[in-house]
Amino acid sequence: MVGWRHAILGALVVALLGAPGAGAAVLVIDGAGDGHGVGMSQTGADGLALHGFSAREILSHYYTGTTVGHLAAEHSVSVQLQSGLRSVVFTGAARAGWRALWPGRTYIARLAPGGEIALESERGHLLARMSAPMEIRSAIPITFDGAASSGVINGRYRGSLDIVLARNRLDVINRLGLEAYLRGVVPAESPSNWEPAELEAQAIAARSYAVASPPQNGFDLFGDTRSQEYGGYNAEAPSTDAAVEATRGEVVTWHARPVITYYFASSGGATEDVQNSFPGTAPEPYLTGVLDPYDATRFGPITLSIHQADQRLRHLLRGTLESIVVTARGVSPRVLSAKLVGSAGTTTVSGVSLAAALGLPSSWDCFAVSSAADTATSGWDRPCERPRRLHREPTRRTSPSGPTGSTGGGAVAPGDLTGPTGPTQTAGGASTGPTGSAAGGARGPSG
Repeated sequence: MVGWRHAILGALVVALLGAPGAGAAVLVIDGAGDGHGVGMSQTGADGLALHGFSAREILSHYYTGTTVGHLAAEHSVSVQLQSGLRSVVFTGAARAGWRALWPGRTYIARLAPGGEIALESERGHLLARMSAPMEIRSAIPITFDGAASSGVINGRYRGSLDIVLARNRLDVINRLGLEAYLRGVVPAESPSNWEPAELEAQAIAARSYAVASPPQNGFDLFGDTRSQEYGGYNAEAPSTDAAVEATRGEVVTWHARPVITYYFASSGGATEDVQNSFPGTAPEPYLTGVLDPYDATRFGPITLSIHQADQRLRHLLRGTLESIVVTARGVSPRVLSAKLVGSAGTTTVSGVSLAAALGLPSSWDCFAVSSAADTATSGWDRPCERPRRLHREPTRRTSPSGPTGSTGGGAVAPGDLTGPTGPTQTAGGASTGPTGSAAGGARGPSG
């Protein structure tokens, strides 16, 4: 165990009331990173790429002890674009179920009595009634008019669209090949002008996440950060297409099995153990905190009046806010738990819940109290400094083929693998976010 744990387990008490001039006091918050902190930092990965690290070296750093394997067969995925609709408007389709369509025309699918789907023209003329699901196919990308859950408006999508009946509403499911799906994920998760090695690492991580994630009810993945941000055909870019193609079929493996490769926007200098960021999740040897030397993302100082802090924490508090006591930090050191002392009692909350309630980009947070008349400055007490030591630092490997060559063995993997080939967000109006992914990466387990 690193020395950090002993230094930060002592309670950090932020006295909000009772200090001189407390009536005019403000809560000052600063911290580091953006996102849950588990797995690969996209900003940090781009920093490693800028310093000459290959995609495989980047992945082996963030996912400790893993290698890169190849899928033995092509995969397909189903992605939920939107749910709970009464009607679906689409363009570019050549066929809906048994009915031939004109790709240049717009059509409407509506919920009909008896669990059927009514296919209508743009002007509302009934063309057919079909049993759910209604499969929409075309040789060109199909446009789903309106907003997808990812926020994409009037997006175009490769593959086919299924309109399915769920809870007396219509859901839109995009079915397509895994590689085509990744062409819409990588540019939505990492800026397309980032370093090729980062884009390739992102492609491999996204592919592994898609393959290893347990299926949802009736589909494989959400089209947003509940799984991975998916921009569809309109998001595609030459640089990210090249990254997907250069890594075709490659996935991150642990003991020759693909693993769920969590990733996020920025670490601030260190990642976190999975069980610390996702309470209730079992520890995983490949998802342990590591140093992230090329990600120095910080936020703050954010200033809140005591009344503002009290209002943001109202649903977690008993009475009115009196103090915040940080009781445990992780290895990074993100807040694991804290006590909110209220006038009517004390509540224990997770660091994730505390950060979410206060509108902070990550749970790597530090708190101080200042007079409202003082100019807020970044405190960066010791728990908010970047750790100098952690489990692992990034290392460069050499091989006969150079830094992009194989760094693992050639064991044949079981199952569907052919074996390894080698290893601004604003809160409170005062913080400046990272320059990394706008999507924030793959989301962790809920609950």
